[in-house]
Amino acid sequence: MNSAKRYVVGLTGGIGSGKSAAAEVFRALGIEVIDADILAREVVEPGQPALQEIAAHFGSDLLTTEGHLDRPALRKIVFSNPQQKYWLENLLHPLIAELLERRLNAAKSPYAILESPLLLETEQHKLVERVLVIDASEETQIARATERDGSDEGIIRSIIASQIDRTERIQRADDLVSNEQSLELLRENIEALHSKYMGMVTEA
Repeated sequence: MNSAKRYVVGLTGGIGSGKSAAAEVFRALGIEVIDADILAREVVEPGQPALQEIAAHFGSDLLTTEGHLDRPALRKIVFSNPQQKYWLENLLHPLIAELLERRLNAAKSPYAILESPLLLETEQHKLVERVLVIDASEETQIARATERDGSDEGIIRSIIASQIDRTERIQRADDLVSNEQSLELLRENIEALHSKYMGMVTEA
């Protein structure tokens, strides 16, 4: 491991799998979690060049009266139109990756977590030394995501279809946690992995 860089574990999983709940456990254990979704929002805040490009491409109707991005409206467009999704990814992914790398290298905890739903679908996996996958069945994903977001089931299914295939995601995992049961069991599994990661960092 390069001593100038923080040891990074990539945390991923499909929509509704419970990766955010897992990230909260790591935070409670004192580990810095860099959330790619939060950084994706930062790069499209009012005044950012990316937001101006999005408004020019899709139209000003995608901006709220306060000048913020209407994310639900944009999500409906890109997940029903592959070409528009491709355009948006080409704009945002390099900006997000640059910000991620800066934040990860600035982390102060013994290791850092990169939480990202698109860890394996983008170049973000190159920023991590290890991949942790939180796994759940498609039925569980749909039930959790529709309840949490209030989204249409069709939109959730489109998001699942746009993400890496569940089988491939599992195959690319260095560590795998099934999250079909209780939050307490998830917490216990993450605490065990934390002990493992702390040991690995100490040995390195």
